[in-house]
Amino acid sequence: MIPITVFAGKHVAVFGLGRSGCAAGHALMAGGAIVHAWDDSEKSRNEAEIDGLTVDDLYAADWALFSALVLTPGVPLTHPEPHKIVQRARAANVEIIGDVELFAREINSQDEDKQKPQIVAITGTNGKSTTAALVGHILERCGRSAHVVGNIGQSILSAPPPDDRSVYVIELSSYQLDLTFSLRADVAILLNITPDHLDRHGGMEGYVNAKSRIFMAQEAGDLAVVGVDDGYSQEICTRISSEHKQDVCPISVGKVLGHGIYVIDGILYDGMTRPTSELVNLRMADALPGRHNWQNTAAAYAATRKLMHHQMDVANAILSFGGLSHRLEKVKEIEDIPFINDSKATNAEAAANALAAFENIFWIVGGKAKDDDFEALSPHTNRVKKAYVFGESQAALCAYLSDKVEVVPAGDLRQALEGAARDARAEKQKMTNEEDDGQGGPIVLFSPACASFDLYRDFEERGEHFRSLVEGMSEHESHSDVPRAEASSC
Repeated sequence: MIPITVFAGKHVAVFGLGRSGCAAGHALMAGGAIVHAWDDSEKSRNEAEIDGLTVDDLYAADWALFSALVLTPGVPLTHPEPHKIVQRARAANVEIIGDVELFAREINSQDEDKQKPQIVAITGTNGKSTTAALVGHILERCGRSAHVVGNIGQSILSAPPPDDRSVYVIELSSYQLDLTFSLRADVAILLNITPDHLDRHGGMEGYVNAKSRIFMAQEAGDLAVVGVDDGYSQEICTRISSEHKQDVCPISVGKVLGHGIYVIDGILYDGMTRPTSELVNLRMADALPGRHNWQNTAAAYAATRKLMHHQMDVANAILSFGGLSHRLEKVKEIEDIPFINDSKATNAEAAANALAAFENIFWIVGGKAKDDDFEALSPHTNRVKKAYVFGESQAALCAYLSDKVEVVPAGDLRQALEGAARDARAEKQKMTNEEDDGQGGPIVLFSPACASFDLYRDFEERGEHFRSLVEGMSEHESHSDVPRAEASSC
């Protein structure tokens, strides 16, 4: 735990008692603050009280007491409308911050003669978790102590206190960035921006503004790493470059940059110095397939290059990365057919990245759609042999996909998997009996393009269910005994 001493002796309200809220409450108490914790869920309140937090009804509290409200990122700050607790805080002129802001203030309050930890902060619509994990992996392989925290899993305030070897690698969502004001990152990474969470930010402008906050507190000597393959991020890169406040490193996949880090046909190039260096063939990195992962890798290389100063050590560490659960995770091969778990693909853009990484795909898709805009999938549906559609969005996905690929409606994930496994095996047998046409072998890809909340608690529970189903399959169970579902336009 990182004790937060900047509110010592002061009353602080904490609203939202999930992982980050409880960690913030304990960190504040450890630093001497008087914490008043609350959650709308009685179950969460009871669990927090058992865990040692002081539970106090913030709806009935005297807000003149409080020096700050620490808000969990999942609670609406501005849109669709501010939560009632947010309204009470604003009416009392109480500042509203998040757990990452607490961390930033504690680090900033340290004596000037005490060495501060290095910080790598990462955001983007897609790829944040993989990039954060890859940065942490590279640092550990190169002898540093890396704490990978934030939106990826562990709360930042649950991490060990800093020492002279510490690097905090922080994955930041747009919700967290809305509550963060003074985090100065040695390296701040913006991977990409595509429409997402627009209801929470009041539209695209609010979402873009939230993402760009990651660079707000940087100063001379800090590094901004910015993907330039989408228009929103390119505009941000141009703007911060013109301000000459921090160093800027553009990254791209498919474009040669006069100054930056880029990937061409799978080869990672360092163009930040002269002459440009050819570093590593990313097609050899089994856990990082596809253009989107090449972008993640370019960002991770740019970040760790600044911290480590040994280009080839960083490049070699990339090849040893094992990947993340639920992010293009190869669960198993059955009769040489890979079964890929990409449950983290909760929107069409993320699923499109997965489709672009493979060919001859037997694709399991569906869940609770964030909206009915699946157009990002369109350029890659030619890679799909059949789509097996389940969940709340089944009708909308069938309507969109039916003129592009063969569609098989499924009752649930198990039925979708059984159909995909059987048909992939039939395809494999067909290819064995025919002359090689150069097409890759079939794969079964679970990349839902939708959120999980229609049937599962979160994408992780959904991914664990897929994994357990695959791991429970034998070679015999992947084919003839499974009833055949017919292709349909739904």
